[in-house]
Amino acid sequence: MAREAYLVPVVEAQVATLKKKTAVTTSWISIDAKGQSVILDVDKYAIMRRVQVHARDLRILDPMLSYPSTILGREKVIVLNLEHIKAIITAEEVLLRDPYDDNVIPIVAELKRRLPQDNLTCQDQGEEEEEHPSARNDMDTEEENEFPFEFRALEVALEAICSFLDARTRELEIDAYPALDELTSKLYLCGQISSRNLDRVRKLKSAMTRLTNRVQKVRDELEQLLDDDDDMTDLYLSRKLAGACSPVSSFSVPSWYPPSPTIGSKISRTSRASAVTVEEDNDVEELEMLLEAYFMQIDSTLNKLTTLREYIDDTEDYINIQLDNHRNQLIQVVILTGLLCTSTFTSIVSYARHKGLIGS
Repeated sequence: MAREAYLVPVVEAQVATLKKKTAVTTSWISIDAKGQSVILDVDKYAIMRRVQVHARDLRILDPMLSYPSTILGREKVIVLNLEHIKAIITAEEVLLRDPYDDNVIPIVAELKRRLPQDNLTCQDQGEEEEEHPSARNDMDTEEENEFPFEFRALEVALEAICSFLDARTRELEIDAYPALDELTSKLYLCGQISSRNLDRVRKLKSAMTRLTNRVQKVRDELEQLLDDDDDMTDLYLSRKLAGACSPVSSFSVPSWYPPSPTIGSKISRTSRASAVTVEEDNDVEELEMLLEAYFMQIDSTLNKLTTLREYIDDTEDYINIQLDNHRNQLIQVVILTGLLCTSTFTSIVSYARHKGLIGS
């Protein structure tokens, strides 16, 4: 009996250790509308239960799988996969994967700085409204121009990824243009190209091709969203949440004000929101303007890469022309040398026959 008393805890400990090993946890950071953050070391099933997202959508954020850039709108979440930015956005919080990554740390800081801005503004406006009732109309206008929580988070992500790709493009330009100019100048002055310069240009061209594909994927995703109003409508999480929680009729669906305690001051505007028609509820003009701004930015980055590619192609054409010219000159020298050798041999043979040194 004493022996059994010692074996049972050992078996339970082994089972517990096995469960810990089989459960794969991932680091996430949760940032709410107040800018407060919490680090979560959980597995994918805990994330699925927390934000009610399907496994196939969560799989898009797996860095081990090669998924293209995606902005996916679901019933209660936005799944965001843009390069190193892998996030799940709800109407009240942002879940960002791998918060300790060097490229993700600045995004976390920016989200903490910008997400609570409107909440503080609402509190300040509430105090000013009590002191200055005449300023109510101006404050209402500012409130109507505010973006919902999910759009502020989406804007931070788009701004970060566009700036990141543009910075990589500028770094590539700084390295590529001098290397190409050095290659052509040495060919022009010396008539030869070193293998070191060729290898350097080859690596730069490969890096440019990879970067172009990355930029193109982000641009295509934004363009696809802009072309489909239904996809943009799916990104209005706060509007859908407010519509589901509001007691008003379907004829007067409220606008997209999140029913969160942190921004409860906006809920008091139900009387104004009840006058919004179905057509206005389906309006995506604000999101469209947001996406268009970053589409233009990422398209400008793609144009820079296209210009660089054209410069590389022109350099290759110039090098090929110069090499063809040198090859033609070499062929001419070989032909002239052959003709000279033939004529010299013929002259020697003729002279020898004339002197009778050899027979005819």
